[in-house]
Amino acid sequence: QVQLVESGGGLVQAGGSLRLSCAASGSIFSVGTMGWYRQAPGKQRELVATITSADITNYTPSVKDRFKISRDNAKNTVYLQMNSLKPEDTAVYCCTAWIPSTRSLQAFNQYWGQGTQVTVSS
Repeated sequence: QVQLVESGGGLVQAGGSLRLSCAASGSIFSVGTMGWYRQAPGKQRELVATITSADITNYTPSVKDRFKISRDNAKNTVYLQMNSLKPEDTAVYCCTAWIPSTRSLQAFNQYWGQGTQVTVSS
């Protein structure tokens, strides 16, 4: 079994910063791509950022110059450093990870965290 546990959400003023963490635990030999999604009220879920096992990163354009995703493979943890936060960043942020299947050499399973609330006041 695999579990993803997030932390670091909270309430900040516009222009402030938060650092989200998500640690994967359980029966894990390796972790593939990890990422962060967010969903705000009345909006579709959005893929914010991803980072591959080779540290290749990708961002949605609205956060490209403000957020940074990173990972610590020794801790099976992915981070999202969020700077210059804006009210429109307010959302529930969920981490995700693609982890190689123990039953198939080429298959991956996708796992999800429970979500953490980020609220940015104007």
